[in-house]
Amino acid sequence: MSFPLLTATAVAPALGAVVTAAVPSARRTAAKWTALAFSLITVGLAAAVLIRFEPGGDRYQLTESHSWIADFGVRYELGVDGIAVAMVALTAVIVPFLIGAGWNDADHAQDAPAARRWRPTQGFFALILMVEAMVVMSFMATDVFLFYIFFEAMLIPLYFLIGGFGDRAGEHPESEQAKQRSYAAVKFLLYNLAGGLVMLAAVIGLYVVAADDLAGGGTFSLQTLVEARASGELTFAESTERWLFLGFFFAFAIKAPLWPVHTWLPNAMGESTAPVAVLITAVVDKVGTFAMLRFCLGLFPEASVWATPVVLVLALVSIVYGALLALGQRDMKRLIAYASISHFGFIILGIFAMTSQGQSGATLYMINHGVATAALMLVAGFLISRRGSRLIGDYGGVQKTAPLLAGTFLVAGLATLSLPGTGPFVSEFLVLVGTFSRYPVAGIVACTGIVLAALYVLILYQRTMTGPVTEAAGKMRDLRPRELAVVTPLIALLIFLGVFPKPLTDIVNPAVNHTMSDVGKTDPAPAELEARK
Repeated sequence: MSFPLLTATAVAPALGAVVTAAVPSARRTAAKWTALAFSLITVGLAAAVLIRFEPGGDRYQLTESHSWIADFGVRYELGVDGIAVAMVALTAVIVPFLIGAGWNDADHAQDAPAARRWRPTQGFFALILMVEAMVVMSFMATDVFLFYIFFEAMLIPLYFLIGGFGDRAGEHPESEQAKQRSYAAVKFLLYNLAGGLVMLAAVIGLYVVAADDLAGGGTFSLQTLVEARASGELTFAESTERWLFLGFFFAFAIKAPLWPVHTWLPNAMGESTAPVAVLITAVVDKVGTFAMLRFCLGLFPEASVWATPVVLVLALVSIVYGALLALGQRDMKRLIAYASISHFGFIILGIFAMTSQGQSGATLYMINHGVATAALMLVAGFLISRRGSRLIGDYGGVQKTAPLLAGTFLVAGLATLSLPGTGPFVSEFLVLVGTFSRYPVAGIVACTGIVLAALYVLILYQRTMTGPVTEAAGKMRDLRPRELAVVTPLIALLIFLGVFPKPLTDIVNPAVNHTMSDVGKTDPAPAELEARK
C-alpha cells in the first residue's frame, strides 16, 4: 500500500490546529511557532504532491479510495488533476505568509481580562490551520458527498475568525465595531449556509438519479458519474439536469462570490483582520470557482452550456459593478473586496467562455489573484495597523517616510490591475482571448474592467502614498524585517509567474482539455473566427 500523500497533506494542518490549540496559555509565542511549523510541513507535502504529479498522465492521480458509508455509496475518495494540484499548492504557500503577517493580531485579546478563560492567540492560529485543512480536502475530494462535507464545514472556523478576531481599526467605538463584526460573521454564515442547503438537495437528487440508472446502484464518486455520463449509462431528463446544475451552481456562486449573491464579502473582508481577509478571498472563495470547473461542467455538461448566456451576463455585471464600487470606496479593505468581486467575474467569464484559453486563463487567474490579493491586502494591513484607520482619507505622503511600504504597496497594486510582467496579466489576457474567440461582445464589455481597475488602484496609491506628509504619516515606521519576509516572496512570485508561466500552464492545460471534453466543446476554428469578422 502506497503512502497516502493526499490524506497527509490535509491532515498536517488539521493536526497542527489541534496541537496549537493545546499549547498552554502563557506560551503564546510557542503557539505561533507551532502553527508556522505545521504550515511549512504542509508546504512540503504539497510540494511532494506537485513533484509526483505527471501532467501527461491519468486525469486523477495519487488517488485514494476507501469504503466509508457503504449503504449509501459514500466513499473516502481523493484524487488530484492539474487544476487541483495548482489550488492545493496555492493554499499551502499562502498560509505561512498569513501566519507571519498575523503574528501579533490576537495578542490584544490575550491581554484582556476575559482572556483568563480562553487562549485567543492559540485559537486564532488553530482556526487558520483548520480552514486550510478543510480547503485542501475540498480541492482533493472526488466523492461528491465528501466534498460537500468540507465545503460546508469550513464555514464554522471562518465564522469565529471573522466574529471573534475582527479588525479593531475603525472610526467607531469598540462596542459598535463588535456589532459590525458580529453582523459580518452572521451574514457570511447565513449566505453560505443557504447555498449549502440548496446544494445538499441537489446532491441528494444526483444520488437518486444515479441509483435509478447505474447497475451498481447509487454513488457519489465523481469519476464514476462522469464516466457514466460520457458512456450514456447515466442520463438525465433535461429539466432534471438543469435543476441539479442550478442547485450546485447557486452554492458555488455564493462562495465565489458572483453578483448578485456577493454582498457578504465586503462586510466579511472589511471586518476581518488582514490575514483572515486574505484567507477568505485568496483561498476559500477559490473553492467556488474550482467547483464550477470540477462539478458543474463535469457532472452537468448540457445544463452548463444551457446556462452559459446567463452566467456570462452575471460575470460581466460582477466585473463592471465590482470595479465601479471599488472606485467609490472610502474604506481601503472594502475597496480590495470589491476589486476581488470584479476579478472573480473574470474567472467565471473564463470558465463559461467554454474555450481552452478561457479556462486555462481562469485557472491561472485563481492562482495569480490569490497571490496578488494576498500581497496587496497584507501590505494594506501593515499600513492600517500603523495608523489605526481603514479610511483612505486618513493617509497621505507615506512614500516619503516609509518607502519600502509604499513600494511594495505599489507593486502589489500594479499586479492587481494586471500590469504586463506580473502574473495576473497573463491570466487576464488568456481569459479575454478565450472570450473574444467565442463571445466578442462579452470580451469588449469585460475590457472596461481593466480600465476601471487602473483607476481605483492608482487613485488609492495617490491618495495614501503621495502628496503632503500628514501628521500621522510623519511618524510612520517602514516595514519591519518580519513584514518584509512576508511580502517580498509574494511579490517575487507575482513577477516570476508573469515572466515565466509555463510551469503552471503545463500542469493546468491537460486538466482543462479534459474539462472541455466533458462539455463536448472545442475551440472555435480559424474559419469560424474569420466568419465573425
